Amino acid sequence: MAKKNIIQKIDEVGLVGRGGAGYPTALKWMAVKNALKKKKVGFIVVNGAEGEPGVKKDGYLLANKTEEVVNGVYLAYQFLDSTKIKKIHFFLKAEYYKAYSKKIKEVLKNKKYRLFYDKVEFFCKPETPSYICGEETAIVNIIEGHRPEPRLKPPFPADSGMNYHPTLINNVETFYNVSLIDKGDYEGKRLYTLTGAVKHKGVFSLSASISAEEILRDTRNYPDFDFFVMTGGEVCGELLRSDQLQAPVEGSGLLMVFDKKKTDYKKLLNYWLKFYETESCGACTACREGTYRLHELANKPEYDKQMFDDLIHNLEESSLCSLGSSLPVTVKSYFENIQIK
Repeated sequence: MAKKNIIQKIDEVGLVGRGGAGYPTALKWMAVKNALKKKKVGFIVVNGAEGEPGVKKDGYLLANKTEEVVNGVYLAYQFLDSTKIKKIHFFLKAEYYKAYSKKIKEVLKNKKYRLFYDKVEFFCKPETPSYICGEETAIVNIIEGHRPEPRLKPPFPADSGMNYHPTLINNVETFYNVSLIDKGDYEGKRLYTLTGAVKHKGVFSLSASISAEEILRDTRNYPDFDFFVMTGGEVCGELLRSDQLQAPVEGSGLLMVFDKKKTDYKKLLNYWLKFYETESCGACTACREGTYRLHELANKPEYDKQMFDDLIHNLEESSLCSLGSSLPVTVKSYFENIQIK
């Protein structure tokens, strides 16, 4: 049998992006490759923005699996046609840029990667707004020197990204997984960040298809007290009771545990709404005004619950990007599963 190329390997294991959206990696790579047939140059962006509070997986990989991450980028570089890739941008949050950019550069000096060493550029993610600066089209805007806000899609970056050229944008963990797949070491796992009221906090490598309950038990973190959890992210996630843990943990792979007796519910809701209000880039009215009004309403002793629900619905239906559409997931699951209005 002919040796399988990297795209066949990726497609065979069904790898999806680990940045939160879960888009099939093979489809994205093929879309960029096909778009490059009509364009002279293309770009690769390594997304290490990790703007979701509490998530630590990409930092763990950059610190401990640096060469594997770089090798995954190198495989993409080869697959997309190295002669057409003009630049490879490592887009890192400030904390990661300071801690790991030198380590990445040292790996890039290895003989295997010298061919694309001169094409690599590092970008430090702006500290504000934090969350939306990890969205793929916002990253393109930032690197190009524009305002940090998302673009309308379509067109997608695979067709029209950096300077309107085909651009592959993948998360740090996605490139790491690609490297494992190429070596035959991929076992269908992903990284989870365990935090909150747990005994063993940290980053764990477990099956990508197991439930939240299995994750807690496998990491010896299943609580012996009355609790609820947030899955996907510390702010942009879904709230579940202890009897709803059959669902998998998706999004950014975070699982946060709350002690029901020790949780200040009003403070928690206020934290989420304040985050969304602060992090809104202001590009769309639904998010810019909606997050502000929701935060304002929630801080009143008595508030119009119908207006609150209408604002949530408007965000759900009208937001330009994932920040505004994530708020309804968080708030609705909170009121439906944890704290009934």
